[in-house]
Amino acid sequence: MVYAFIGAVLIGVSLGLLGSGGSILTVPVLVYLLHRPEKAAIAESLAIVGGIALIGVAQYAWRRQTRWAYVLAFGVPGMGGAFLGALAARQVSGALQLAVFALVMLAAAWAMLRGGFGPKAAPDGGGAGAMGEGVRLPRVIATGVAVGALTGFVGVGGGFLIVPALVLLAGLSMRPAIGTSLAIITLNCLAGFLKHRSELQELGVTPDWELIGTFVAIGGVGSVVGAQVSSRVNQRALRRIFAVFLVLMGVFILANETPRLVRGPEAAGAESAPSPGR
Repeated sequence: MVYAFIGAVLIGVSLGLLGSGGSILTVPVLVYLLHRPEKAAIAESLAIVGGIALIGVAQYAWRRQTRWAYVLAFGVPGMGGAFLGALAARQVSGALQLAVFALVMLAAAWAMLRGGFGPKAAPDGGGAGAMGEGVRLPRVIATGVAVGALTGFVGVGGGFLIVPALVLLAGLSMRPAIGTSLAIITLNCLAGFLKHRSELQELGVTPDWELIGTFVAIGGVGSVVGAQVSSRVNQRALRRIFAVFLVLMGVFILANETPRLVRGPEAAGAESAPSPGR
């Protein structure tokens, strides 16, 4: 349980510092440290990350560093995408979801190591509620739907995609992009969790609300700390360190899940079924 506590802190700190990364840590912690069934872990991850992100939103909104126009343009379509992603997830095994999750981690690490986005982003695009000039709204909406679908399918908040999208497509500087990302993550996680919860009810699996509450409380404290120190931390170096961690974790998950996929859906289903110890 000590490792789970440390994981919850890291989840919150990464969300506060980077506006992303929380859910990429949450699913592995729930599956490999707390031995939660894959389907339950993905649903619980959405509830945990959404709750922690909501705490982070309050901090950034208080400093007027959340761009609500982009929350609507990106987040509302993203909720629809999250619903569709969760619907698609019902058709595949938990092992396949984790394998896709690992590939997403490796893709995120590659993007971070490339340095395609960072503190030298474009000037801030607009005020607290305004759209910047030259913003291509259809591209913002389409990206929101795509990120939302990924959120619903594999249980990630998508901040590692939302932040660079807001920087590159909307011209926001890093801190407003992070504050806006947290609000979008909250919406995506809410839509994805509600859909996954209905599936869990059909499977006779109940989300562990005590676990969710504990992680949100601990991670929420971490997000406050992360947001407070974000302006004093070298974001580029931090992203590269985090990217290396993602590579290691992604390889670990693939090494665990690929044999289950090779053995076929029956073996994967048998191993992912809830047991007294999970």
